[in-house]
Formats: sequence, structure tokens, C-alpha cells
Amino acid sequence: MNVDLFDFDLPEERIALRPASPRDAARLLVVRPDAPEPFADMGIRDLPALLQPGDALVLNDTRVIPSRLRGRRYRGGDSARVEIMLHKRESDDRWRAFARPAKKLDLGETVVFDAEGASNACELGRLQAEVVGKSEGGEVELRFSLTSAYLDEAIARLGELPLPPYIAGKRPADGADATDYQTAYARHEGAVAAPTAGLHFTPELFAALEARGVSRHFVTLHVGAGTFLPVKADDTAAHRMHAEWGTVPAETAAALNAVKARGGRIVAAGTTSLRLLESATDAEGTVKPFAGDTAIFITPGYRFRAVDVLMTNFHLPRSTLFMLVSAFCGLDMMKRAYAHAIAANYRFYSYGDGSLLFRAAAPQPPPSRG
Repeated sequence: MNVDLFDFDLPEERIALRPASPRDAARLLVVRPDAPEPFADMGIRDLPALLQPGDALVLNDTRVIPSRLRGRRYRGGDSARVEIMLHKRESDDRWRAFARPAKKLDLGETVVFDAEGASNACELGRLQAEVVGKSEGGEVELRFSLTSAYLDEAIARLGELPLPPYIAGKRPADGADATDYQTAYARHEGAVAAPTAGLHFTPELFAALEARGVSRHFVTLHVGAGTFLPVKADDTAAHRMHAEWGTVPAETAAALNAVKARGGRIVAAGTTSLRLLESATDAEGTVKPFAGDTAIFITPGYRFRAVDVLMTNFHLPRSTLFMLVSAFCGLDMMKRAYAHAIAANYRFYSYGDGSLLFRAAAPQPPPSRG
């Protein structure tokens, strides 16, 4: 499919630089593709009334780590600054990362990350990594001088919170982001981007959902920095998704299958939850326990196996996530929905408002190239 089909104009002032406060005070655009009036302007706090008793809400409990590291590459008597964005752990001491500028790094070279103000002789303030692999698009594989929990501690000490570029380009991260850019239920460390639909949930909202009879279930997908990358190819078939690690526990799979058997719906909180559930579900619609990498790329024409309703924020033009929601509700419907959201002054992206999408009754065929 031609990537230009997924383009749209977004006024810069629609990009949210801070979240709503409290979290559940954000707005919610409800999209029902098969209804005579497909759009309804509501709020996050209306979510319990929009779901049914017996529905199952699935949330991604990954926790964001401070994955932006700043260091120096030394070559002979020369040195150069390098910024590293970790995006996928490969082993106890290895990470895949995006380097900027990647051209300054060669295989076998060492990058030194020092705590600000730390002496080079102070090993407690230093972390080193060897470049053991290079790929296209500025991706490198790093082998660190520390391993396991010791490496985790060093990254936590030396790293910075990786705000999305459309926020970081306008203001630096600060103390508020340490809380704002983390879901209230974040548990398993490993993500370098937040599952942003989950940022809207509060204890009060969870209590209201429980009172409504909506059950709550957790999966884990460690969101990678690839979620920030634009689709540079002209055709979706040429785009390579970066793999992300996730797990669907056996008890979660069993509970979701029981919900479906009783006639309930699976409601994914965020595209990360949806992508993981679709990866874990077989052709007959049975959710299986899952632990491993997924690089699933969902575009119009995809037949959804697991998820019936999707709660998600508003996404970048030409992004894999806008392609996903277009597959869920239809490309024309989502372009209309986004035009409605822009005209109605909804706030976009990670700190923005939410949408609640009800899956179209039939898979939407890919539009013609035009």
C-alpha cells in the first residue's frame, strides 16, 4: 500500500506537551464505524458506561526506563559525542540501540558513558559499551561492561527519560515527566516508550470499571524506540518493523478465552496491548500463552483475531500506528475521525486525549494505490 494514503495535516498547536490533570480528565473521541452517527465527543471518565459488564480490559504493564544515554567515542587522541537510544535488550549485557550520529561509530569501538561531574578514574560513575554490530538506519548493537542488575542500575543512574521527539524538540524532560510518562500500574522495566493509552487510568477510573463489571488483565510488551520512527518507504511492504519483546501469561490467556466464550469483548488499552494479543492469538481466535519477540505490522486488510475494542491516543501521520487504527476501523473512517478531532481541538499524541474505537464489522480492504 502507498504510504501517502496515511498522510494528513496536523496543526502544530494540537500536539500536547503536558498531560491532562488529573489523568482521567482527558477527552475521549468514540468511533463506531457501523453506527449512523459514528463519532461522539466524550471524556475518559465515560469509559465505564461505554463498556459492558463481562468485557475484559487488557493493559500493558511495562515500565519505561531512562534509556537515552550520552557518551563519547574515543579514537586515538580524538573523541566525539554520541547519543544512544536503547530500544531492545538482547541479553544480560547487550542492547540494540539507535546511535546519533551513527557514522561516528565503528565496529569494535568503545563508547564511555560518564555520570555528570564524575572523574574518569571513578568506575562507579562510568559505564562502557563496545560496538559489536551495526545495521541500517543508525542501529547498533552494544555489549556493555556491566551485566544484569548492575547494568540496570547504571542505566538508571546515567540515563535520561526518553520523551518522544515531538515533545523533546519543544522542551526538556523535567521532574514531572518521571511520573507523567509512566502508567499508574507500570511494573516490569524494559520499555523505552510509554504505552500512552494507559496514561489516562487512575485508581478512581479502575474502581468505576470494576463496579461496571469490566475485568482487568495485564500483558507486558516492552515498547521500543522504533515506535518513534517514521515510515520512510513509499510502500508499506518495504517497511521493516523492529521487534519488541512481550509476554502473555497463561492465566491471562485463559481468562480472556473464558471472557470470549461468555460473549464478552476484549478491550485493548493501547496499540501495544493489541499488537501483543494479536501475536498470541491463533487463526481460530484462541489466545495462547506467549513469550518472545513480535514484529507484527498491521495494515488495512488484516483480519483481527482477538481484540474487539481499542482505546488509544491519536497517532502520527504516515505512522505504523495510524495504519493499525485504519485497519481496525477503516482508512476513510479514521481520516474522518482525525479531521473531526482536529476541528474539535482534541490534543494529540503521547500526552494528548484518547479515542475509543469499535472494530468495523468486516475487515476493511486495502484502498487502491490511486
